[in-house]
Amino acid sequence: MAAYISHSHTPTFHFPTTPLRTLLSFKPKSSFTLLCSHRPHYTPNHIPNPNYVRIFDTTLRDGEQSPGATMTTKEKLDIARQLSKLGVDVIEAGFPASSQADLEAVKLIAREVGNVATEEGHVPVICGLSRCNKNDIDKAWEAVREAKYPRVHTFIATSEIHMKYKLKMTKQQVVDKARSMVEYARSLGCDDVEFSPEDAGRSEREFLYEILGEVIKAGATTLNIPDTVGYNWPREFGQLIADIKANTPGIENVIISTHCQNDLGLSTANTLEGAYNGARQLEVTINGIGERAGNASLEEVVMTLKCKGELLGGLYTGINTKHIVMASKMVEEYSGLQVQPHKAIVGANAFAHESGIHQDGMLKNKSTYEIMSPEDIGLYRSNESGLTLGKLSGRHALKSKLLELGYDIDGNELNDLFWRFKSVAELKKVITDDDLIALVSDEVFQPKVVWKFGDVQVTCGTLGLSTATVKLTDDDGKEHIACSTGTGPVDAAYKAVDLIVKSHIKLLEYSMSAVTAGIDAIASTRVVIAAENDHTTTHASGEQVARTYSGTGASMDIVISSVRAYVGAINKMLGLKKLSN
Repeated sequence: MAAYISHSHTPTFHFPTTPLRTLLSFKPKSSFTLLCSHRPHYTPNHIPNPNYVRIFDTTLRDGEQSPGATMTTKEKLDIARQLSKLGVDVIEAGFPASSQADLEAVKLIAREVGNVATEEGHVPVICGLSRCNKNDIDKAWEAVREAKYPRVHTFIATSEIHMKYKLKMTKQQVVDKARSMVEYARSLGCDDVEFSPEDAGRSEREFLYEILGEVIKAGATTLNIPDTVGYNWPREFGQLIADIKANTPGIENVIISTHCQNDLGLSTANTLEGAYNGARQLEVTINGIGERAGNASLEEVVMTLKCKGELLGGLYTGINTKHIVMASKMVEEYSGLQVQPHKAIVGANAFAHESGIHQDGMLKNKSTYEIMSPEDIGLYRSNESGLTLGKLSGRHALKSKLLELGYDIDGNELNDLFWRFKSVAELKKVITDDDLIALVSDEVFQPKVVWKFGDVQVTCGTLGLSTATVKLTDDDGKEHIACSTGTGPVDAAYKAVDLIVKSHIKLLEYSMSAVTAGIDAIASTRVVIAAENDHTTTHASGEQVARTYSGTGASMDIVISSVRAYVGAINKMLGLKKLSN
């Protein structure tokens, strides 16, 4: 086992003398635990404790740019609140210039999350992204200015290929634009300005030092160094951060940040190497979602720092890791991007042990095959609780079971879920954890209701054309019924829904899976739709893209599950359209 220890420009290998068992142990020493519990007071361009690392979450901006990951304002607000509870230092809440809906969502998050302290007294910075132009910066500042700690994040490309083919600008023009736009953001009253040289990982070093030095003089407080296309490898990216730290005039007056994409699967490693070489802000997303192959994963970066912080020079974060599972599940449900079973930290198999040798070791001592405890990320082992749910179980038992699975659900949401649970329990002898997760997805993590699913009746088979009758209720409480035929029961039901909602919808993706084994399994359906002639949104790259919307549904009846998913996606689409009009 080896780790980089040297802080010189060329890292050297050091073989630690610490016993192997200590290095693999998840539990840090008590003194380190005390250190990790302290979050320094927020000053934009300075961190009093040199070992503290800020976590900048861009799930709501870069993460939402994943195809099908469009989220409603309510969903974004819910996630922002969870990120605040998680202890994220900076929440990049969106790209306000991309659409009116995004502008309003960021405004709401700035007011509702950016001014409310958590139980630990933490208030996150709320950040809005902008390109280096006045219109973008105006909208970003308008969106975040009501937060206690507002930040504008502006960027311009600095690599030769981007400047030549995308910007069609000379180096001097890029420098002038960057300097003037940082100055402009500061002139609006924003005291916290982050600057990113897009595609820094492929940019000429001397040019980077020059432009970064100029934006520092213009008033930038954080310099974010993006590996925009995921091209770098760890030693290369770490050296980039070290070189910038050593050669940029005025660098001691700002915070160095990283933003690593995952195109080569190296985003987490690059991010950690950046931190080791002097970066003190790390840009990440929940579950690693984002454009193309995604971003550095918050849970992977944070848990690595928690496990290996001492080897990295005592680095630590202010993240309350017990809220990781809930954040992961919330993002998974709202974005429609399912977490792969073998995903590190939060995947379904992350703490599963099937091998006989592994199981034997786990029974003797859990640390034989677990370097961290599932309870430390908010996941509790169901087989240790003794709770088995059935039709006679009450709300308290249901809530306790949900907490084991990482869901903190209460109030009306718990009440609605309880009645769904009871209806399924009447039909199934045993309610599994997977059954409950499917019900939570279908009942709790749904967009604001524009159309409420009522009933569906289908006729199908080899003797005639498939026919479906669907009943939906609008937000005024009026019932609407339509009947249609199709190539199958789901197709007929979807066409009947279209007749009611009167929208031209394209079904882009449809998938279904059985949640558990057996004839009485709950079916889980996911769909992705787009609307014809729908409004577009602007990605940070400037690309105009049509929005797509995902929906999920669950039921023991596959047609009902399918219709629930379709109506959920339509509700998300119509909710955003109303906000944009």
